[in-house]
Amino acid sequence: MSSVARAGAVVQVYFDNASTSYPKPEEVYRATLGALENLGGNPGRAGHRKSLEAARAVLEARETVARLFNIEDTSRLIFTLNATTALNMALKGLLSAGDHLVTTSMEHNSLMRPIHGLEQNGVEVEVVQCDIEGRLDPGALINALKPRTRLIAVIHASNVVGTINPIAEIGKHARTRGIPLLVDAAQTAGSLPIDVEADCVDLLACSGHKGLLGPQGTGLLYIKEGIELEPLIEGGTGSSSEDLAQPSLFPDRYESGTLNTPGVVGLGAGVKYILEAGLEKIRGREVKLTTLLLEGLNAIEGVEVYGPPKAEERMPVVSFTAKGMDPASIGQRLDDEFGIMTRVGLHCSPAAHKTIGTFPEGTVRVSMGYFNTGDEVEYFLDSLDSMLKR
Repeated sequence: MSSVARAGAVVQVYFDNASTSYPKPEEVYRATLGALENLGGNPGRAGHRKSLEAARAVLEARETVARLFNIEDTSRLIFTLNATTALNMALKGLLSAGDHLVTTSMEHNSLMRPIHGLEQNGVEVEVVQCDIEGRLDPGALINALKPRTRLIAVIHASNVVGTINPIAEIGKHARTRGIPLLVDAAQTAGSLPIDVEADCVDLLACSGHKGLLGPQGTGLLYIKEGIELEPLIEGGTGSSSEDLAQPSLFPDRYESGTLNTPGVVGLGAGVKYILEAGLEKIRGREVKLTTLLLEGLNAIEGVEVYGPPKAEERMPVVSFTAKGMDPASIGQRLDDEFGIMTRVGLHCSPAAHKTIGTFPEGTVRVSMGYFNTGDEVEYFLDSLDSMLKR
């Protein structure tokens, strides 16, 4: 029996970090609440002290987040509501009828659904099939390119099995052909190093509330210089108010309406925590926990684990099924009987489940974060083993 179960208190183990990370660092809670309590003003919308204080706080957060991804021109970093908004901004702002798009069979619906909508309006879409472990062959993707290819859109790591794609290799090939690369880094930002310059990333979409440890309702889109997107939303920006046309100034062109200032400040605090802790330390802990989990699951009779066999080849995201049991039933019993919170089903990624062979039932997904412990993993393994034996 693990020390988690011996603690005596009501057990709660949170293993749904691929959806949203929990808990957050104390610094994030304090920064978010502090912004609500003390800033008050609308950033960039007035010249009074409260508005200026808010604008300075947003700028500081923007510069902090940009540092994590080696974004030199911080005005090219756009704050959004989430990664889904960022992906929609990139796709719909760049593509039009007649364009050709290349993507993969492991993408999340945040990319697949807007792509489907674009396809209905004349964009040609080619989906490169990944293998049963979710791996993408970069050569197959490169072979799928056409003279009309306007964009390559690739998930950095699967939210179903955690498989990591070689974005730097893809980016270098795309750059030599003059084709922009859009990377969905919702599962990797804050854990894996991402350098938009070295990795040749032209458009980077991230959620703020997962590995970046910020509050929900935050995300970002990086737009490389030279890439022009039609704004998805137009409206008040606090700049060029005399003109009816949307301003061309960055980041205002893509940040119409009042920003989620407390959320952005909290996101900045989350990224500052990551920079101080160090990506190597964060990633090292995730690999250690994933190794422990994979070894334990593979030792339980009747359990089938999906994705790469080595923790180093994946994010701390592990999907499994158990012979003779519905994933939904497993997830419900883990929560009800043991206080273990996982996620079951298709995880908003039916294409990925079709790729790995788990559609339509889906899997049980265990997704860990920096604040999980080895004791929690052992408690989960003990709980699952005892439940399956019963």
